[in-house]
Amino acid sequence: MPRRVLALNYRHAYHAGNFADVLKHATLVGLLEALTVKQTPLCYIDTHAGSGRYELSSPQARSTDEAASGIRPLLEAQQLPASLHVYLNLVRSLNSGGHLNVYPGSPLLAASLLREQDRLVLAELQSEEAANLRDLFATDRRVGVHRRNGYELLPALVPPKERRGLVLIDPPFEAQGEEFDVILHCLQKAYARWPTGVYALWYPIKLKETVTRFHRKVAAAGIPKVLVAELCLHADDTALRLNGCGMLLVNPPYRFERTLESILQSLAKHLQQGRYGRTTLNWLSGEQTGRPGARPKRPGAGSRPPRQS
Repeated sequence: MPRRVLALNYRHAYHAGNFADVLKHATLVGLLEALTVKQTPLCYIDTHAGSGRYELSSPQARSTDEAASGIRPLLEAQQLPASLHVYLNLVRSLNSGGHLNVYPGSPLLAASLLREQDRLVLAELQSEEAANLRDLFATDRRVGVHRRNGYELLPALVPPKERRGLVLIDPPFEAQGEEFDVILHCLQKAYARWPTGVYALWYPIKLKETVTRFHRKVAAAGIPKVLVAELCLHADDTALRLNGCGMLLVNPPYRFERTLESILQSLAKHLQQGRYGRTTLNWLSGEQTGRPGARPKRPGAGSRPPRQS
């Protein structure tokens, strides 16, 4: 078993609303919209829930101002796909007067979309963040907050009593390559107990070789249906900055790759920062693994978002 990774230094308040949040949360909203079409209850599990809500006027957020190249330009964009409109309207609903002061974390977005019959299970190891979560959802009976290591808690939580649901794995990645191994071990254990669940993993892209190695391990893990979407704003050849990010989805809803195509295309158009940007949509395993497709393209290189195979 890989050595357990405990991340106690990371604070998401410094990065709230950046381009990585935009891809992660737009994908999350799209998944929950698809899953709530059916009336039967579902369970949402967040292994690294954070505080749930972030003030963009805080000293931490202002010191980096990463929202300026993430959520802010997107709020001004025109002709966006429906999948992004829902996400952006949720963000707007938490702000007033046309000013962006608050950015919602994954738990708050999920709670806004889920119904009375649904349930949220939020894990957060950092004491201050967990306390903020409890305060935020103190009156919401659907929500349970656990101050626990999400990697350890997840296998014990599945399958949920609802038998339907979504797991978001969104770790801070303070240990890069080692954390990928811990994630895969956790995912395999959870999948063995709940093979029909939907799993969404966010990961950073700094060095391409690190991510490629992880993809190979996932593809060899025997999980039959895995879809990957990536957005890079910079060349993926340095570990000194966040060059891009990806979402790895296990058991995505039917035709969800079409939703991801529209999200990637819009984000590439509105958030690009240079000529080295790219998007990738690729089945690591599943019925469509062998479909013909184009190599990754730079933003604006074609009318359709790129697809790998």
